[in-house]
Amino acid sequence: MLLAMAAAFALELCWGSVWIPLKSVMSILLGQTGAAQDQRQIVLLFRLPRALTAMLAGAALGMAGLKMQTLFRNPLADPFVLGISSGAGLGVAVLVMAAGGLRWSIFLERTGLAGNVSLVLSAILGATAVLGIVLGVARRMESNLALLLIGLMFGYITGAAVQVLMQFSLEHQMQSYITWTFGSFGGVTWGQMGVFAPAAVCGLALAWVLAKPLDALLLGEEYARSMGVNVRLVRAWIIGGASVLAGAVTACCGPVGFLGIAVPHLGRILLKASEHRRLVPAVMILGATLALLADLISQAPGTQMALPLNAVTALIGAPVVVGVILRRGHMMETNG
Repeated sequence: MLLAMAAAFALELCWGSVWIPLKSVMSILLGQTGAAQDQRQIVLLFRLPRALTAMLAGAALGMAGLKMQTLFRNPLADPFVLGISSGAGLGVAVLVMAAGGLRWSIFLERTGLAGNVSLVLSAILGATAVLGIVLGVARRMESNLALLLIGLMFGYITGAAVQVLMQFSLEHQMQSYITWTFGSFGGVTWGQMGVFAPAAVCGLALAWVLAKPLDALLLGEEYARSMGVNVRLVRAWIIGGASVLAGAVTACCGPVGFLGIAVPHLGRILLKASEHRRLVPAVMILGATLALLADLISQAPGTQMALPLNAVTALIGAPVVVGVILRRGHMMETNG
């Protein structure tokens, strides 16, 4: 899996509308002066941050999906099941609507928040608002099923609010929001990486720390309590960590779907195990690899055409989900 991730990373740096040999890429990364200046700019300013973003985003979404599936004991749970993605989308929709006003547009330009930076900030605010509400509810809830249903309802509410806002928006405002929903790993600059990378790394590190409690939760909350696990505290840490991972990715890359559902299942199938001490690193590597491959496909290397990232991840993730459903149905029939 590590070799596959390294190969995908190398392809991401070499392959595109302009082919750059691997030898030139290596000399650029090592700081040597043999490569042409235009190749140096392409690699350092565009392809390298894009590749790092894809790796971090894929690992983050896969890990968030693994946590949600373990917590809710539901194979179809994904990182956005608690409404975090919808909250980020609501933040972006509010910004798009507000940017239509002349005074607000002038403010954004003067403060340097125009463009991608403003989208990231508004998405973070929206995701954080929903996260705060969900965590507040989680403290009062003992049942994971009730929490899951409440999270889904928050998602529906914020989604409805976005639709209402879009109904009153102008055509170019609606187009800006729709473009954001397509998802992209190419919009993260080195400046934004200074916020995105630490958030993703901290969320991934927290998942490693929670590996043993996650194993206990696989056998049910009562068993976890009998093993001395503080279920309410662990649940809060799981929800908070998954929300940080999903919220950071959504804020910086848009609502990238299906990786969170598909990657954990691929990890279980390849390892033939459910032990989180093994699954956590495997899901990180698989998530990073699939995100890199999806981004390569979305760029349609060698052409000037670009496909929506979410369309590519759906083509990858949907067959995995269908396979999991069919496999579980077959196992139930066999056991019956």
